[in-house]
Amino acid sequence: MPSTLDPGSTVFFKLTIDGQDLGLFNGCDGLSSEVEVEQRQEGGNNGFVWQLPTRVTFSTIRLTRPLTADTSRVASWISSIATGISRPTAQIAALRADGSVVAQWGLVEVLPVRWQGPSLSPDSPSVATETLEIAHHGFTDAGGA
Repeated sequence: MPSTLDPGSTVFFKLTIDGQDLGLFNGCDGLSSEVEVEQRQEGGNNGFVWQLPTRVTFSTIRLTRPLTADTSRVASWISSIATGISRPTAQIAALRADGSVVAQWGLVEVLPVRWQGPSLSPDSPSVATETLEIAHHGFTDAGGA
């Protein structure tokens, strides 16, 4: 692992798209799924109502970080959408400050749906950050921790 990891942060998130490293992110939000349930009542059965799973939905994932040299890799991936949509597999790995893996998630058929760059203004001298939002069609084996 590179020695440029920030020892002040407890966990980093490494994003890889089909083996291409898009860098480290400080924040990751939206790793979730929900199973929609349909209720069915059965005649003569007054003890319970059947809860039948119907559809699984996955929220978009938002990754945030200060601007880095890796920002150009994200921009390149987003620009590639203009030449044809490809839905690659991605991996998000949660890393400790020493680079060891805490947990990882594989994502099926990812697509960048939003990128937001920094607000550059002399009125707000805060850290320039970027946010990448990706959609996916579900979780897959991330290769073990």
